[in-house]
Amino acid sequence: MDSILVRGNGELRGQIPIAGAKNACLTLMPATLLSDEPLTLTNAPRLSDIRTMTQLLQSLGAEVASLQGGQVLALSSHAISNHTADYDIVRKMRASILVLGPMLARDGHAVVSLPGGCAIGARPVDLHLKALEAMGAELDLRDGYIHAKAPSGGLRGARIVFPIVSVGATENALMAATLAKGTTVLENAAREPEIVDLARCLRRMGAQIEGEGTSILTIEGVDRLGGATHPVVTDRIELGTYMLAPAICGGEVELLGGRIELVGAFCEKLDAAGISVSETERGLKVSRRNGRVTAVDVTTEPFPGFPTDLQAQMMALLCTAEGTSVLEEKIFENRFMHAPELIRMGARIDVHGGTATVTGVDRLRGAPVMATDLRASVSLILAGLAAEGETVVSRVYHLDRGYERVEEKLRACGAQIERISG
Repeated sequence: MDSILVRGNGELRGQIPIAGAKNACLTLMPATLLSDEPLTLTNAPRLSDIRTMTQLLQSLGAEVASLQGGQVLALSSHAISNHTADYDIVRKMRASILVLGPMLARDGHAVVSLPGGCAIGARPVDLHLKALEAMGAELDLRDGYIHAKAPSGGLRGARIVFPIVSVGATENALMAATLAKGTTVLENAAREPEIVDLARCLRRMGAQIEGEGTSILTIEGVDRLGGATHPVVTDRIELGTYMLAPAICGGEVELLGGRIELVGAFCEKLDAAGISVSETERGLKVSRRNGRVTAVDVTTEPFPGFPTDLQAQMMALLCTAEGTSVLEEKIFENRFMHAPELIRMGARIDVHGGTATVTGVDRLRGAPVMATDLRASVSLILAGLAAEGETVVSRVYHLDRGYERVEEKLRACGAQIERISG
């Protein structure tokens, strides 16, 4: 099993290109199931999760070709030849549940295994199912699979009020509604840039959608969708992660393709901590304003609030901040599993339920640590960049699900980092 070796060696300087968003691409790919015409995605990230979704779509009868080194995905679903999303594939990645809405809307039936993914909380799919039931779907859960059927006339438009904001449920309901009969209104819908990106792609395919980026989405169902070419939006989580590299190490790094509107709440916290973020012609430039970082409090919230997917990385920064910070996790339970690993490196962290209190130390120390999930893995790499000595991060298969070429991108800015094959 591979591991990552990091040696703390001071400031970083250079440029890092930011890839297309993993979470957006994993949502856009199932949209091919809504049409019998080709869908081409450009600016696609080269990640293991993308390969898993490719495998899942191919198992359903879709054709998926990876072009230009994996940065272009050519998808086509002339016909869905298999309507069962098998456990052996679905268990690897939670986003697999997003094939349910498109298959149900297009062909009227689907069987999808309950999904897997990172162990950062239960994350039930009940909101997905309630939304589809509101559109007339008949659902039966048995033997670990969701057996879904649409009524004889197909799914029907409905008013759906989500009790809590759910990105995945919004995405599934939005895709299903594009082919439903009549009007669907999604209230308390997710507002993330990935939702906006999906709506724009679906509109290119012929869908009638209004309100993306707000809490109310209105969809007028159409008889069929066509093909399209669509660029995947910039990955705001990769962007935020690499913005923290010069923040934690010192120096100055330009993030190519970065946009402040993707990470507004995050930038506000960086500013409060003493980190400068400025726009350039090609992206964003990040550096410390002076000296040691200042402690700040962070509460994770749905977009446009502070992203839960940047909480672990922010904690790594605050481990060496001056003062005490309080991080409150309101999106997922069990998302402080990186804290014990940071403590192994000399951090002072006290976790009580959904709150972590971090008291900054002068310096972290390199240590052998273990990644527990995708974002935790990269937080340990960031901590290693600022630590004395060597840090070895094991179980980095998590990392490969969401970050492409981490070692290459950081080495280009002067980091001492390498992958150890095991």
